[in-house]
Amino acid sequence: MAIKVCTETGEWGRHPKSKRTWTDFTNCVGNTTNHTAAAMSHFYLVMIGQGLSLVSLLISLGIFFYFKSLSCQRITLHKNLFMSFVLNSVITVVLLNTVREKQGHTSQDAVSCKLVMLVHMYLLSCNAFWMLCEGIYLHTLIVVAVFAEKQHLIWYYLLGWGFPLVPVVIYSIARHFYFNDKCWVRPTSLLYITHGPMCAALVVNLFFLLNIVRVLITKLRVTHQAESSLYMRAVRATLILIPLLGIQFVLFPYKPQEQWATEIFMYIMEILMNYQGLLVSTIFCFFNGEVQSVLRRHWNQQRMQFAGMFANADFFRSASYVTSSLTEVHRCYSIESHTEHMNSKSYSDIFRSDSPFV
Repeated sequence: MAIKVCTETGEWGRHPKSKRTWTDFTNCVGNTTNHTAAAMSHFYLVMIGQGLSLVSLLISLGIFFYFKSLSCQRITLHKNLFMSFVLNSVITVVLLNTVREKQGHTSQDAVSCKLVMLVHMYLLSCNAFWMLCEGIYLHTLIVVAVFAEKQHLIWYYLLGWGFPLVPVVIYSIARHFYFNDKCWVRPTSLLYITHGPMCAALVVNLFFLLNIVRVLITKLRVTHQAESSLYMRAVRATLILIPLLGIQFVLFPYKPQEQWATEIFMYIMEILMNYQGLLVSTIFCFFNGEVQSVLRRHWNQQRMQFAGMFANADFFRSASYVTSSLTEVHRCYSIESHTEHMNSKSYSDIFRSDSPFV
């Protein structure tokens, strides 16, 4: 807050050195500095999370695409979900760095700025609906077992990549006619056009999660396991599925009003949103038993091939040594019987020394 002193004579206070009317902006500068420091801490938290998520997701996609033995419908859904995370991370990093470099002056190229915001919103929607696709697939596989044999993935592609276009296009038209600010970054009630379907998808996933856990508990009870072990498995299944289905966003739907609570809420949401890709790729790729088995088998094959290559190299070096030895013997001795004696001795010595590689 700026301070300007009114003296007893009814005049504005003057600076003690310049003797001119003076407004004290010291508090404003202090608040601006604190606000900038807080904003930068949030910026770095987001960038680190997006960077780690991007690297882990790209490695996971490389594993899924390289090893054909992992190909199945479940992995195909994982690929598309991971791809939506990757695209969303890329556009988020580009958007934040652009805003940071221009210090918030995004109105210089309003058309491109609006286009980037629309792409970002579309990818956010795709991310939410691919999480819904994962929920539908798991619910169908576990609960509606009669359809578990084969599912048509074309409907998942339409829901994950196609449907988000509808609310985004409607939003862009409404924003252009009713709230056409310079970069479409100011909050408005029109955001419900895109955020509403995303929230609905997450709520449906919450229902799927509760129903899947209910079915798992029912099936585990049939096996007559101990009660504590049963509930521990249910809790573990719930914790594993929460990041995959995006349930964490349903658990924190409202932003608190108090300043300290708002700050805590912002940090929690930034961690949940920007580190979700890292968490999902770790649980469903790096910690996946099937993936670990494939990687272990591939590593053993590469190690055996590497060892075999060195064994062949040693063998050929030995053969070359035999040839050169025979040449030298033939050159030094002209008597054929003596040469054959030396040749047989050379062969027996060499094969005896290199027998482990034969």
